[in-house]
Amino acid sequence: MTVRVLIADDQPLMRRALADCLRGERDIEVVAEAANGQEAVELATRLGVDVALLDIRMPVLDGLEATRRIVRGDGGSRTRVVMVTTFDFDEYIVAALRAGASGFLLKDATPEELVQAVRVVARGEALLAPAVTKRLLERYAQYLPFTPPDRDPLAELTPRELAVLRLVARGHTNAEVAADLHLAESSVKTHIAHLLSKLRARDRVHLVIHAYEAGLVAPNREAGQEDPGPGVPAV
Repeated sequence: MTVRVLIADDQPLMRRALADCLRGERDIEVVAEAANGQEAVELATRLGVDVALLDIRMPVLDGLEATRRIVRGDGGSRTRVVMVTTFDFDEYIVAALRAGASGFLLKDATPEELVQAVRVVARGEALLAPAVTKRLLERYAQYLPFTPPDRDPLAELTPRELAVLRLVARGHTNAEVAADLHLAESSVKTHIAHLLSKLRARDRVHLVIHAYEAGLVAPNREAGQEDPGPGVPAV
């Protein structure tokens, strides 16, 4: 299947550079370009693109608000957002993830990294490795005011699902979760699928954010002082 891509950046040369990197790929089609966030939202909604590459700082509507509107549009959206930025490891990145982006890419990335990012996100995966997401959240949690949800997002989870979510939030891979909980890796994938559904999360990145926001894991703990894991019954 061809991955349909939208590129949004207020710099024409950057839009051209990104488009040129992608247009040589058989499985990727650049279907639209936007010069500001508002155009990006309108084009993503009208064209139903698979992946939107958005700059954070754009006129009319910035990349953060454009991301919120794209991924939480009426009736939901299948478009996944990759934030393309010059800012490395700052509060804008975490804000982008919380807005609904599935990852971020620096503007000095190689063409090969850009192509891989589009393919990874189009498959429904997160562009960030779990451990990288965890480090970002721990470093910049102080910038993000906590907003209590209108319901307990963890109330519907089983003890086993809570245990899996806690380990995912700590940056464990599926194989590591399986080893820690004495499960088959296929069972871990099933639990993660249930977590995505129950928490209405788009991907693994947002599972981590849910865990931090709900207080299941806490940032900036010293080594050896992490919250204790719950008692987990046998499956």
